[in-house]
Amino acid sequence: MPKDNIERAIKKGTGELEGVSYEESSYEGYGPGGAAILVESLTDNKNRAVAEIRHIFNKYGGNMGENGCVAWMFDKKGYFNVDKAAVSEEKLMEIALEAGAEDVREDDTSFEVITAPEDFDAVKEALDAAATPYSDEEVTMLPQNMSLLEGKDAERMLKLMDAMDDCDDVQKVYTNADIPDDMVDAL
Repeated sequence: MPKDNIERAIKKGTGELEGVSYEESSYEGYGPGGAAILVESLTDNKNRAVAEIRHIFNKYGGNMGENGCVAWMFDKKGYFNVDKAAVSEEKLMEIALEAGAEDVREDDTSFEVITAPEDFDAVKEALDAAATPYSDEEVTMLPQNMSLLEGKDAERMLKLMDAMDDCDDVQKVYTNADIPDDMVDAL
């Protein structure tokens, strides 16, 4: 490979090359078992990105769809994960709901605080002021309902998600797939 090509590739990767622009795109489709998948990408080559994402969908038993085919199944929400051992449910509900949170959900080991995107910062400040430890805070796309996957469908879905994570152009992947924890651990 010529030295100029290598140097140009390095400059392009580090952002030193002028004229390179990055575009945000979202892609939608269905994975194994009919689970909805929403992919956000940031790329300097949209044609390459769509080809790679389509290939990943096809390789693992999914189908890439048109824009809007699954986006309606997701809501943009603020999300905080709070460990149950860190705070009582009553205290967390009082802090979060007074700050504008929409809901506090209980899981096996944690609480999930759900907010509207515009209330995310206010809830974050309230949790910080109350010294309530949290993790996984982000504005994300939460599915309105879940799709249970087991067996081969669950295995292929996990491989599809791993392949999407490994794709350089993919920033975030959202799905409504519900895979039992014991299956995730086994795979």
